[in-house]
Amino acid sequence: MPGMKMGIDLGTCQVAIAVAGRGVVLREPSVIAVDRDTDKMIACGREAGEMLGKEPDSIRVIRPMTKGVISDYHYAERMLQHFVRRVCAYKILKPRASVCVPASVTEVEQRAVIEAALASGARSAVLIEEAVAAAIGAGLDVAAPRGCMIADLGGGTTDAAVLSLKGMASSLSVRVGGDDFDEAIVRYMHNRYNHVIGLPTAEMIKKTIGDAMPDAENNPELPVRGRDAVSGLPQVVKTTAMDIREAIHDPLEEIMSVLQRVLESTPPELVGDIYSNGLLLSGGLSQMKGMVRLAAQRTGVACRLAEHPEDCVALGTEKALKYVDILSTGVYDISRLSYRLSDVNV
Repeated sequence: MPGMKMGIDLGTCQVAIAVAGRGVVLREPSVIAVDRDTDKMIACGREAGEMLGKEPDSIRVIRPMTKGVISDYHYAERMLQHFVRRVCAYKILKPRASVCVPASVTEVEQRAVIEAALASGARSAVLIEEAVAAAIGAGLDVAAPRGCMIADLGGGTTDAAVLSLKGMASSLSVRVGGDDFDEAIVRYMHNRYNHVIGLPTAEMIKKTIGDAMPDAENNPELPVRGRDAVSGLPQVVKTTAMDIREAIHDPLEEIMSVLQRVLESTPPELVGDIYSNGLLLSGGLSQMKGMVRLAAQRTGVACRLAEHPEDCVALGTEKALKYVDILSTGVYDISRLSYRLSDVNV
């Protein structure tokens, strides 16, 4: 496809790829499974994700993304190459790609993402911050002379920003997200009930009864299968939404603190715009029950969920290729970080 443009949301939990004119064409877990002896890829994406915590000794199941950045370049490159080939099929012309990164990314991490994108089959690559991509993907007018605020709550990071006149007036990124909720639930179940569970089970609990603002009168229970920490035998323990709220208290408070700190550092005139226009939430974690109400309560402004919260970043990353030349902030130095394939040894 001549001139194919692709936006890649290279997330901690999942990879989403959007193509111009087609929307999101791929959404798969950021997981790869390889043979432990030969290092040959056995599965990638959803199939590999189903192996997490259940793999035999002969198979390694790897999550090459941690806190929104590449933690294992070799496997991240192979995973991304597999996904890009699925999207592009066997077309001769290589696509232009833009890839989102957290605002807290370092220069070394920037280079790793660019090189992985080029090695996967893109002929050129650009980096854009997640908050900017999410705003564009959610349909916010980032060029208007008024403030709009968005917070992208992902698996590994939380990125919040106030945008106006094609740039960011205030922004903050912390490496706290849905994965921290899962780890907190695992610890809580062990400490409170002597019940040992894995991260996939913790994620299931979070999605089933997780609530940022649970009601004592409406406190659903969930039987959770796992292992007794003392006897080592299988057991089932019932946990409640109130339990899970207690478990995730610390990472949830850190996320709410990010929203408050961004507003505190925003110019007064733009704060007035945000009070009128409200705060938009995107990302997978934003869909947790009670998250919108809690954000509105803590910030004092109306809060709403994006129409397609999991797709905003991927869609905005693809659309951002049109904005690269006009965005004043949020796109990394293109002359330094946008390479051609011939510039990198792949």
